[in-house]
Amino acid sequence: MPAAFFAVALAVLFAFWQRLERTLSIHDVDTTRRELFYWAAVMTTFALGTAAGDWSAVTLNLGYFGSGVLFLAAFAISGLLSRFVGLSGIAAFWLSYILTRPLGASFADWMGVTPARGGLHWGTGWVSLVLAAVIAALVLVARRRERVGIAAG
Repeated sequence: MPAAFFAVALAVLFAFWQRLERTLSIHDVDTTRRELFYWAAVMTTFALGTAAGDWSAVTLNLGYFGSGVLFLAAFAISGLLSRFVGLSGIAAFWLSYILTRPLGASFADWMGVTPARGGLHWGTGWVSLVLAAVIAALVLVARRRERVGIAAG
């Protein structure tokens, strides 16, 4: 099963990274070796996210929408663990980062695929265009808030 393979691969990667560098913090990615570990983790999370989203939607028969809801709940739980149980910031970041992959892919698939596959049939082109516009708008809002904060501070 691809999801299990990529989960193990990511765990091994994190174990080596932690053992060699004594940190998994993205704020400490300041050497070539740490950057290589970081990008290897990013690429592995992409593969894991796609595989986990497909596994939950198809193999577990949750469908794309149900799969998205599952990963949305897991994403919320990671935030709650950080806030109320003391999950470290680094662990919470990586857990949330990993979960964004199948979360986004599941909802994008749900919007893009045909009703026969459990989707809304908006088409992948429209879904990509709308998501790109939403991302661009969020970046602009964040940039504006940053500038306002800099001017006020």
